Amino acid sequence: MVTLPSLYISHGSPMTALQPGLVQERLSALAATLPRPRAIVIATAHWLSAQPQVGGAQAPETVHDFFGFPPALYEIRYPAPGAPTLAARVLELMSQAGLAATLDSRHGLDHGAWVPLRLLYPEADIPVVPISIQHAQGPAHHLAVGRALAPLREGGVLVIGSGSITHNLGDLRMGYGAEREAPYVRPFIDWVEQRLAAGDVAALLDYRRQAPFAQRAHPTDEHLLPLFVALGAAGEDAHAQRIDAGVDHGILAMDIYRFG
Repeated sequence: MVTLPSLYISHGSPMTALQPGLVQERLSALAATLPRPRAIVIATAHWLSAQPQVGGAQAPETVHDFFGFPPALYEIRYPAPGAPTLAARVLELMSQAGLAATLDSRHGLDHGAWVPLRLLYPEADIPVVPISIQHAQGPAHHLAVGRALAPLREGGVLVIGSGSITHNLGDLRMGYGAEREAPYVRPFIDWVEQRLAAGDVAALLDYRRQAPFAQRAHPTDEHLLPLFVALGAAGEDAHAQRIDAGVDHGILAMDIYRFG
């Protein structure tokens, strides 16, 4: 079976589902270059827990974990099947790596999962297993989670980290937009691209101290941590390909990374 790459996807606002713009073009093109996965494991920034949790639902619900958006957004469903057997394998791999993970047999797919998956695989016919992010445990922990998941790629499983390469929603009130990007966005995403290209994992793990405008780009870590899951799942010395999908609202860079 072909070994799949791992992906990091910036999922943007929930409105990406209705107004996908350049992201739809980029993800559709990316899906066309990938062998069809037999299943997907996705670490989503919108499922937070103290310790790793793995979704083992047979038929995960589409979770609309937001409010104040147009009614059409709440009508969207992404009825992908679950994969309880794969979820059990994920738990086994995490245990072997010394990571204490638990199964949640009822957890559904939040918008960090179904928004990008709907653009990648609109037929919703590939089984999906979501996993949680531990926002208090930092990049090194999530790199270890990704490394634990790396063997899945050899069995035709696509490992995805879903977050946002920049994520400061407090700046929505600052008047940024298509004609005026926040000044920290380009320096931060360029630094990440350069460090990934150089394979400088140590600098990336220390991004809070080393990256320009790290605090502005990420007041909290949870939307960048899935990047480390995808990076870890790619294995040692994996090539990182950046796919530029623009900047939404002048603050949300929509970068996608393909590893491997």
